[in-house]
Amino acid sequence: MEMVGKIACFVLLCMVVVAPHAEALSCGQVQSGLALCLPYLQSRGPLGRCCGGVKGVLGAARTPADRKTACTCLKSAAYAIKGINMGKAAGLPSACGVNIPYKISPSTDCSRVQ
Repeated sequence: MEMVGKIACFVLLCMVVVAPHAEALSCGQVQSGLALCLPYLQSRGPLGRCCGGVKGVLGAARTPADRKTACTCLKSAAYAIKGINMGKAAGLPSACGVNIPYKISPSTDCSRVQ
């Protein structure tokens, strides 16, 4: 039941990210924005609607602080959610046709993200 709860929370937060907001980006918004990517990242499903969430997070991460937050949250999610294929995670921006200013990897130093 713990995994189901994490996925549900991830999906809910993903929905929040798509809505425009004036405040700083939160970890919950990043996670919810990418919730639709979870089946793909765990090799359980196709890319599907994942790219919409990726583009939503990218659009919401307007400032260096937002981009650092997004990076830190992605790293935390990678450790917290079991079964993430790190190769697919690293290739997600390319698969969705977007560029991000850092590599999606547990080894990324998020403090250096601009």
